Amino acid sequence: MTPALMFQGTGSDVGKSLLVAGFCRAFARKGLRVAPFKPQNMSNNAAVTADGGEIGRAQALQARACGLPPSVHMNPVLLKPQSEIGAQVIVQGTMAGEARARDYQDLKPKLAGAVAHSFNLLREKADLILVEGAGSPAEVNLRKGDIANMGFARAHNVPVVLIGDIDRGGVIAQIVGTKNVLDPEDAAMVRGFLVNKFRGDPRLFDAGLTFMAERTGWASLGLIPFFPRAAQLPAEDAFALGGSRQGAGKRIVVPLLPHIANFDDFDPLKTEPGVELVMVAPGQPLPLCDLVILPGSKTTIADLAFFRAQGWDIDLFAHARRGGKIFGICGGYQMLGETIADPLGLEGPPGVASGLGLLAVETELAGTKTLAACSGVSAGGAAFSGYEMHVGVTKGADCARPMLRFPGGRVDGAQNGSGAVRGAYVHGLFGSDPFRAEFLQWIGAESAGRDYEAEIDRILDELADHLAAQVDLDALLALAR
Repeated sequence: MTPALMFQGTGSDVGKSLLVAGFCRAFARKGLRVAPFKPQNMSNNAAVTADGGEIGRAQALQARACGLPPSVHMNPVLLKPQSEIGAQVIVQGTMAGEARARDYQDLKPKLAGAVAHSFNLLREKADLILVEGAGSPAEVNLRKGDIANMGFARAHNVPVVLIGDIDRGGVIAQIVGTKNVLDPEDAAMVRGFLVNKFRGDPRLFDAGLTFMAERTGWASLGLIPFFPRAAQLPAEDAFALGGSRQGAGKRIVVPLLPHIANFDDFDPLKTEPGVELVMVAPGQPLPLCDLVILPGSKTTIADLAFFRAQGWDIDLFAHARRGGKIFGICGGYQMLGETIADPLGLEGPPGVASGLGLLAVETELAGTKTLAACSGVSAGGAAFSGYEMHVGVTKGADCARPMLRFPGGRVDGAQNGSGAVRGAYVHGLFGSDPFRAEFLQWIGAESAGRDYEAEIDRILDELADHLAAQVDLDALLALAR
């Protein structure tokens, strides 16, 4: 049986996803065939897989760290929130329906078969599976029917390493408290703990590590210093988007919609020194800028209503009157049009909403969801690669001026007559260096000319080195079974 090791956290955003990516790269460099696995994920930041489905973006990054194409079996259950209490349920890459939070608790046991099937398929082709938990096993109110944390670990006899985050404070209580609330049989699955994001002199925390080991009976497996370059890797959770990247040069503004999707679209822009990227939180006006980008959205009509409720439509129209540039990605592209129709209620109640009217296009949300990697050239001739992930067809007069062209003659996107307002469905465009350079030139900025994709791989290598310097990889491997 292929050995596996599961990394669970004392809470969300303790660094599980990035640590798993780093360990994937570290063990892959040792010559092992490593595969990542996350039984259940909740995120609107999704990736298109080589086998034609969608998974959490974090698992796509982990697959890359392993040197593998992403597969639907690396994240067999993906929940894509559509409201405060409900989400789309994606099973092995395909939408299986919708569920309210209360109903999902009853649905979990029915998904265990798909989780087991995907896990066993990965085990057939790998030397080591690194499993990422979700949230925290200390959420004992969700333990019944669990497929994400201890329920999975127990069902598949996978040892667990618990990760705590010292940067947010209270890590001793995080680790010891988790042991205290776990069922004894669940607690017995934990082999040790890691403390992540440490800053300062590590010798000052020796007594803390000893205390936690004595109180829990779990081994202290490492104290991992803060890794600043992690901020340049794709984030999984939208709340990591807070704040702005200050730079000298052209200002790009992105309003943070409640159901923002595929927000790693903006990561390559953060690396450009000639750009100031400002993420605008609800309650704040859109500031003066050179470009406003409307991001992707999981619930386009609802997020458009929210956009208007914030008064951002007024700010956007004023920006347009000043001659400012506007770009919409996927759901943001749909918002820029004249109408959005959802006759089947795919993203909310059935109906038709008026768009912002800045592009002469109309959208109907209907038909099969488009999920595909793609490549081509922009209208200006710059090469790009990316992916499509959307429901809906957009048509209208401004589509006669497409933004993107694919091999075979298919086109995507639209521009208004002046070219100041543009939109397209393709995600991931800014990761293509030629397209990013041309796009920045459109707003009067100059690209630094970095190879973005090569830089991601360099950071993964640095992360693997960082972990190998602090954690005994052979000891971790010995814990796997």
